[in-house]
Amino acid sequence: MDNPAARLFFAPRPDYPVGMDAPDLFFETAARARGAIRIAGVDEVGRGPLAGPVTAAAVVLDVQRIPEGLNDSKKLTEKRRVALSELIHVSAEVCIAHASVEEIDTHNILRASHIAMCRAIAGLSSPPCHVLIDGNMIPRDLDLPCETIVKGDGRSLSIAAASIVAKVARDAIMRDLAQHFPGYGWETNAGYGSKSHSDALLNLGVTPHHRRSFAPVHNILCKELKLSS
Repeated sequence: MDNPAARLFFAPRPDYPVGMDAPDLFFETAARARGAIRIAGVDEVGRGPLAGPVTAAAVVLDVQRIPEGLNDSKKLTEKRRVALSELIHVSAEVCIAHASVEEIDTHNILRASHIAMCRAIAGLSSPPCHVLIDGNMIPRDLDLPCETIVKGDGRSLSIAAASIVAKVARDAIMRDLAQHFPGYGWETNAGYGSKSHSDALLNLGVTPHHRRSFAPVHNILCKELKLSS
């Protein structure tokens, strides 16, 4: 798909500029030197919130069409994340997947994060030859050549791209949920435990989209149970 506006952002070269505070292609280049052709970067967002799913993305970059300015999503403004997410979607192969609140409560947040990651990887058009994963743990269900990279969203361009599209996708989900469950501020806090969200939990109660296994939510449910008994 050709997008004239997007072309302004592409760095049409494999030697993407390396900066001290910017991710680069070091890990991707090393994997290619070992024979990998399709390399996917994987990251998740939403481990910490009290509400909403955990979201993961897998991205296979085209090294000839890398959007400029990719970085850890947390270092970018919302406006910049959205713009970059659009560019990533038109220039790379992307799959976004989720693990539900029910899965988070049934397993735990780490396991649910890994479930979402595996779903994102499985959703690509074909299996990658090598997977770059943000963090220090390999999902136990992932049966592909892979490596973990601590703070990978700030070190690998593929993981940075995954962090951006995952963040934008999850934020959109939380904005939509905020319209159905007003008062919790999800449109701005994305389900994280801000003061306004915590106050709303006390005043409005727990919704089906809250993670009951998380202490702040669990404690409120326990108080409600004591009051009703």
